[in-house]
Amino acid sequence: MGPHPAVAAIRLAVRRVLHDVLTDHNRTPRAIPHAISHTVPQAIPQTLHQAIPDAIPEQSPGERPPSPLVLVACSGGADSMALASALAFEAPRLGIRAGGITVDHGLQSGSDLRADEVVLRLRELGLDPVESTAVTVGRDGGPEAAARDARYAALDAAAARHGATAILLGHTRDDQAETVLLGLARGSGIRSLSGMAAVSGAGGRYRRPFLQIDRQTARKACMVQALPVWDDPHNTDPAYTRSRLRHEGLPALEKALGKGVVEALARTAQLSRDDADALDAWARQAEDSVRDAAGLLECAKLYALPPAVRRRILRRAAIEAGAPAGSLFARHIEEVDRLITGWRGQGAINLPGKVVAQRQGGRLVIRQG
Repeated sequence: MGPHPAVAAIRLAVRRVLHDVLTDHNRTPRAIPHAISHTVPQAIPQTLHQAIPDAIPEQSPGERPPSPLVLVACSGGADSMALASALAFEAPRLGIRAGGITVDHGLQSGSDLRADEVVLRLRELGLDPVESTAVTVGRDGGPEAAARDARYAALDAAAARHGATAILLGHTRDDQAETVLLGLARGSGIRSLSGMAAVSGAGGRYRRPFLQIDRQTARKACMVQALPVWDDPHNTDPAYTRSRLRHEGLPALEKALGKGVVEALARTAQLSRDDADALDAWARQAEDSVRDAAGLLECAKLYALPPAVRRRILRRAAIEAGAPAGSLFARHIEEVDRLITGWRGQGAINLPGKVVAQRQGGRLVIRQG
């Protein structure tokens, strides 16, 4: 008799991702591990330079790279505990080392004790290495964005520290649907509607195996495996936008439109991502053709491009000039775009990060003001 359908579903999703990780890893030429390469500056002592080749022997032709390490980011909630259990089951069967990390945001009383419990549960699953890391959450961008930034910084540091090839994240199809609706509410472009990517981060570090699995399946998998889970009270706190959307917005949509809203939003995310990727590629190819010999953007050539392509070029130029990507919204790009499509001698446009965009002699100049 095979595993429960919910358990089989999460294991299959993780197995597919681990196959991808293993394939990518075996294609990559062996080099100094990430953890070492980020801690060895150019000016290291000569003795350390001499020690590295002994610690990391040269790979001979045809030799397989060492077994990759995959970490799971686990809060102790149902989604990430289900993910951890599937990783612990599948990784040894593929010759992959599996570990885990939990991040203590310090936003709730007793969060350090909760983190210790998660570490214990991950070790009981057979994961190694396992660690808890505490972070300080700032205020930039609001509490949810600040916590997310602190969490990803901690995960990046853990990957570097352990030389991990990938980190698995437990975002589900329900999370994807919420992300699409949040992007829609902001009036953002198609990139925001594309939700979360299955693979993201530097070198494809972050992998999301559960984007096609609903939250109920993950919770059921924990229940039938008798895995204890922790329900974060912030997930039901109406002070948080995502919490309100989860418990009020999506149920209201399903009541008005019928079941299947979550699945439809997840499909929208994938279709939007395909379109956004194609437009981004078009914009990258077109950018050189709209710059003059000095590298300045020529307004007449920009005007001839489709709006979706032109605005992507403008956004890239603003970010390269120093505008923070997270603070650069559609309304900013629309104002810059009017310097090209609705030129009436208007003045400079102030953008986030003290970046200024202005039209000068048929050229668009975007720079630090």
